[in-house]
Amino acid sequence: MNMNPLDKIHALDEIEKDIILCMQSAGQALQELGKEKTSQKSAETQSQQFLKSLSSVESKLSEQINYLTQVSTGQPHEGSGYASAKVLQMAWHRIQHARSRVRELEETKAKHSHAARQQQQKRQQEHAAAQQQAAAAAAQQQATGGSSGSTDVSGAGIGNTSSVSGVATDSGGSMSAS
Repeated sequence: MNMNPLDKIHALDEIEKDIILCMQSAGQALQELGKEKTSQKSAETQSQQFLKSLSSVESKLSEQINYLTQVSTGQPHEGSGYASAKVLQMAWHRIQHARSRVRELEETKAKHSHAARQQQQKRQQEHAAAQQQAAAAAAQQQATGGSSGSTDVSGAGIGNTSSVSGVATDSGGSMSAS
């Protein structure tokens, strides 16, 4: 069955006409049965016409449904490019999804890299500041360490040292000779 779309539309139009004929036959049969003086022959003729139309509609609709089932499931059949178009559309959808996920991952990576760089810079600055404080404390200790009995409680340096008579203690309480 190699039908183009226009043929399919004509076939559906014919089915519609058969449905109308079927309903008319049923209506006429019921109308005949509703009369006071019914004609048995006329009622049977209308009933037979109804059943014949109904059978025709059923077979044509089944044919159309089978065609639509093939098209919608992507099975290959003659005269339709729907399956190929569906595969292409799904491939494009997968590509777009993959691109959006890669973009999200790159953004997340950039955020974490930026945060890590900031943390590293902050640690380097703190380390440099601590070294400067230690150097300043050592220089100040050397400058004041030569005089006996002097006390330095300025709090400069990492360990907050204070020296008394050449003995230094840090904030942890340990002592060292200078």
